[in-house]
Amino acid sequence: IDPFIMSSPSRVFKTLVSLNSSNQLWNNVGVTAWETVVGFLFGTILGIAFAVVIWWSDFIFKVSDPYLVVLNALPKVAFGPIIIVWMGAGTKSIIIMALLVSVIIATLNILAGFKNVNPEKILLMKSFGANKIQILTKLVIPANISTIISTLKINVGMSLIGVITGEFLVASKGIGYLIVYGGQVFKLDLVMAGIFLLCVIAILIYGAVSQIEKIYTKFAK
Repeated sequence: IDPFIMSSPSRVFKTLVSLNSSNQLWNNVGVTAWETVVGFLFGTILGIAFAVVIWWSDFIFKVSDPYLVVLNALPKVAFGPIIIVWMGAGTKSIIIMALLVSVIIATLNILAGFKNVNPEKILLMKSFGANKIQILTKLVIPANISTIISTLKINVGMSLIGVITGEFLVASKGIGYLIVYGGQVFKLDLVMAGIFLLCVIAILIYGAVSQIEKIYTKFAK
């Protein structure tokens, strides 16, 4: 295989060593990792909050449902220029992009879990005089812990997609910037090194979520 168009493991390793020697490796990895974690956390928290609000009110659910479907289907990169104009060309825009990508997925997944709770159990709680907060905290959320954890795992990838998309558009540092720069100057070694680093970041964040799942499972028993 022509190494010019595909690179090779040895050349990728040399590129990583070169980036480390020039103090570019950890700076760029740190920027992308931080943006991903922030987008991931805020996207998940807001997704859970939106799901609770929409579940709480049938009126809000009926009004918001078609808009959520459209937003989910719409390519989020289309909002890139608007976000850049509103928030400026910097880290803030990249985090907003990651949040935008992850929050819609989180809201839809968790809301679907909330809506699928056995209605007979809800009626049973109401018959014992439970109010909506008690139904939410004692039944709906506990019944959807596995759904929330699954959403966390999905949001790892979604947040990373949002960050890299944002870095493609506006960044002057980060792994996305390295990949774009490598493509522009035909340095496939740099592109492949960037992709490898993205894999490592995704594995680490996914591993952290898996540990949370294991801890919860242990205490749930």
